[in-house]
Amino acid sequence: METREFQAEAAQVLDLMIHSVYSNKDIFLRELISNSSDALDKLRFEALTNKELEPQTKDLHILLEADAEARTLTVHDNGIGMSREEVIQFIGTIAKSGTKEFVNLLKEAKKSTDLPPELIGQFGVGFYSSFIVADKVTLVSRKAGEEGATRWESTGDGKYTLDDAERENCGTSVTLHLKPADEDDAMQDYTKEWPIREIVKKYSDFVAYPIRMNVEKTEYPKDADGKIKEGAEPIKTVELETLNSMKAIWLRDPKEVKDEEHHEFYRHISHDWNEPLHQYTLKAEGTFEFRALLYLPSKAPFDLFYRDAQRGVQLYIKRIFIMSDCKELIPEYLRFVRGVVDSEDLSLNVSREILQQDRHIRVIRKRLIAKTFETLHELRENEPEKWAGFWKEFGRVLKEGLFADPENRDKLFELVEFPSTHDPVKTTTLADYVSRMKEGQTAIYYMTGESRGQIENSPHLEAFKAKGFEVLLLSDNVDEVWTQTFLQYTAKAEGEDQKDKTYSFKSIGKGEVELGGAEEKKKSEEERKEKETQYKDLLAAMKQALDERVKEVRLSSRLTDSPVCLVSDEADLTPQLEQMLREAGQDVPKSKRILELNPGHPILERLKARHALKPDDPSIAEYAELLYGQACLAEGRQPDDPASFSKKIAELMVKAMG
Repeated sequence: METREFQAEAAQVLDLMIHSVYSNKDIFLRELISNSSDALDKLRFEALTNKELEPQTKDLHILLEADAEARTLTVHDNGIGMSREEVIQFIGTIAKSGTKEFVNLLKEAKKSTDLPPELIGQFGVGFYSSFIVADKVTLVSRKAGEEGATRWESTGDGKYTLDDAERENCGTSVTLHLKPADEDDAMQDYTKEWPIREIVKKYSDFVAYPIRMNVEKTEYPKDADGKIKEGAEPIKTVELETLNSMKAIWLRDPKEVKDEEHHEFYRHISHDWNEPLHQYTLKAEGTFEFRALLYLPSKAPFDLFYRDAQRGVQLYIKRIFIMSDCKELIPEYLRFVRGVVDSEDLSLNVSREILQQDRHIRVIRKRLIAKTFETLHELRENEPEKWAGFWKEFGRVLKEGLFADPENRDKLFELVEFPSTHDPVKTTTLADYVSRMKEGQTAIYYMTGESRGQIENSPHLEAFKAKGFEVLLLSDNVDEVWTQTFLQYTAKAEGEDQKDKTYSFKSIGKGEVELGGAEEKKKSEEERKEKETQYKDLLAAMKQALDERVKEVRLSSRLTDSPVCLVSDEADLTPQLEQMLREAGQDVPKSKRILELNPGHPILERLKARHALKPDDPSIAEYAELLYGQACLAEGRQPDDPASFSKKIAELMVKAMG
């Protein structure tokens, strides 16, 4: 026998599970049955390519065995099983992204009186919920295709033991040595038939394999008339019963499926305890047949933006489970969709490589995308509250499609929403933005930044606010990416005699800015040229002082109140995108920015006068450094040399105070 210690995070999870005040203790059985169902799926799939395993798939099932005298409940399955190494890997450790986050959430939840049930299955630690009802758990597992079995046992004290064992067939048995039943603690007697029967019916009725249990029957001898014989002793027998219906929910008439059934099936396939936001179906008949049952979650999973996170569309072929994470069925930017697709025409001998080339899969994928867009449009039009909740949770993901899926970009543009200067609270669609555009405006103005508050306080907005031009305020990381792809939005014409109009997106933090009508632009251009002549020498002196930091110093047409700001050339990356790429491990050279000065600000007027009187005055270079640092602070980042900047500020204050 070998004794090992749990990995640190696993030990923390166990401790929190054991000592939690958890009102819905029944969830442990749902999780164990779900694990067994997964194991049966895997064996069935492996047997498609490994014919030696085929005999072991003749009677795939889950068996529940209760022993009232020993106070144990065992969940048996004849699925894929685990090798000794896999038992250590999957049971003794939690090698999954987000584990620390899960532990923190458990600790936070423990401060309240109840442990939220959605924290169990969502993080892939359903097995550990056994310790909510058991003070000892014994697992015996034999890997399909192997001879020996492994026994794992723990009391949840931070350690577990491993030993060799015997098991006739492949599969896994999990035996829970139950804690005493306590109604005040919501602890049922899980050795009795009816609690088990009710839990299976509630949570696992749709599981595709029979969930069986030996049920004791009591009968009394009857006479020829069917009446119980007087004084006859009861006859007790044990019968093996199937507790679940096994009816594939996606094959049933959608009108016949209750919301409660949808909720439980969704929880089963997604491991998300929250109710789904919306469900929708798709059925294709004729030369190519398939069915799909899909769900929109109400809450984003913790790993939505993790690279190794699984997507939620499962693939079945003729009701045979193939894989739980079929990436070929749904694009990355719709990875929040959960559900199943069951095809009648795909070959059972499939692989990832075959799926990538299969034309039927491409047809299904196209239909799923179209149906999802249709559903999202209906949700926004008919259920605005639900849509608002969905957009808050998944809007960032949906926007990834703007650069990842050119074919459906126009449909995405009809859905996406953005904060803007038009309303301090509500978001706007592009169609609504265009409807409010100024006469003669040809571009959709936007600015990116780290937060809405930071952007709203940016000096870049000053001229746009002054002249009443609406600006989109984009603060999601994904906004930095799609706005770099020079997209265009086409507004559909409302009347027959009208034509569609196409608008480009224009960053107010890049390039030159020209606002207003033709006459106004002409007048502004003449005034700027006159000012440039007046400030020519000062601009050259400041450029010389900042030569290593900026590519140009010029007068600004976007500033009305602030003295200075930094802008980028049209083709340059934004500072935020540069930082994102560096954090992703890419070697991105730092771009020099353009320093823009407000010719109407008193500081610039004083500097111009000072430089005219004394062109060689070294303080001009110091003031240039201070203005550059101020421009950095205005966009929410530190000056290149904060200590030097702070020192110059102090020196300036001393001089100002005489």
